[in-house]
This record gives sequence, C-alpha cells and structure tokens, in this order.
Amino acid sequence: MKNLIADNRQNTKSMVQTAIFGAIIIIMAFTPFLGYIPLGFTRATIIHVPVILASLLLGPKKGSALGFLFGLTSFINNTVNPTVTSFVFTPFYTMGEFEGGWESIIICFVPRILVGVLPYYIYKMIKKIDKRQVSSWGLIIAGVTGSLVNTLLVMNLIFLFFRKDYAMANGVAIKAVYGFILSIIGINGVPEAIVAGVLIFFIGRILMKRNIRERLGFINDFSN
Repeated sequence: MKNLIADNRQNTKSMVQTAIFGAIIIIMAFTPFLGYIPLGFTRATIIHVPVILASLLLGPKKGSALGFLFGLTSFINNTVNPTVTSFVFTPFYTMGEFEGGWESIIICFVPRILVGVLPYYIYKMIKKIDKRQVSSWGLIIAGVTGSLVNTLLVMNLIFLFFRKDYAMANGVAIKAVYGFILSIIGINGVPEAIVAGVLIFFIGRILMKRNIRERLGFINDFSN
C-alpha cells in the first residue's frame, strides 16, 4: 500500500514536471521573437533548450513527448504565421505554386522528437567515462548534439523532399540549393548549437546535482 501511494505521488510529480516544461515550450513558442525568431527565409529557434533539459531530467520518453510538442508549436506557427518557406513544415500552407504535403509533417515532427531523446543517451554514454556527479562535457555535448540533430535533420530532409520548391522559393538555382542549405546550417545551426551547449552547461550543472534532483523530484540517475 505504501509503495502504491509512493508510486502515485511520483507519477503525479512527474506529470507536473512535464507540464511545467510543456508550459515553458508553449510560452517560448508563442511569445514574439522569443522562441522562434523570424529571419525572412527561415526561423531561428531556442525552443530545443527546454526539450534537451527535459530529456536529461525526465528521460527520453517524456523528452520525446515534449519534442513532439516542440514540433506541434512549429506546425501551428508555420500554418497561422507563415514565412516564405513554411510549406516545408505544414501541409496546410500554400504560396503560389509551392505547397506542403505529408513530407512536411515528417520534417516538422521527427527531428524535434529526437531532440527529446538523443541528449539523454549522449549524456548517459559520456557518464560511463566521466564519473563525476555532473559531467560538464556531457552537458555541453548533449546540448550541442540536441540542437544539431534538429538543424541537420530538418535541413537535409528539406533537401530530400523539397529541394526544387525550396530553391525556387528562395531564389536559388537548383544546383546551388545544397550550398544554400549549408549556409543556413552555418549561419543558424552552428550559433544555435553553441547557445544550446552553453545554456545546458550552466543550467544543467545546477539541476543535475543529485541533491537538487532529489529535492525537485527528478528520478533520472546516470550513476549506473
């Protein structure tokens, strides 16, 4: 009976924690120039940061759910507040001859879900080598990896599914479209990854301490 009550309390606490992270993602997503920063041809984002933190603190299952929420906010934003290339993220946006499809849903959701999964396993792998209570390098690499998996997958899936329309929408020759994509990765993706690595390091080095995790009710333990 006591174990059942303890499990129910932990489940409730876990749901509250997930809801808090979800609220942060939603606030960032729908506050102008906070979560999504419009750059004309695309949007820069830092919404992956709370998703990465959730992956580390709550585990990959809840991290993937919050990654899905990240994707959903992108889906909504690109549908109701589109940019010139929003068709790659939503099938419900058309601009002239450019329109999205089922491929848009894959681009919008799959990379974001992985943002909530991969950092957990990256940090866990590094913790097998770095036995300190909190691995600084593990946090940095998890943050950078979580950010880059989003950028690299999104941009390469765009090339795979929409290279012709994406090139035309941006006024780029089809032969030069991958070079254009690489420039976006460099201009947007690399700074986003650096910011994610720094933020995850500074926030994570506090929240990942065992006494802090226990006090806040986070049950993830990377000691094994």
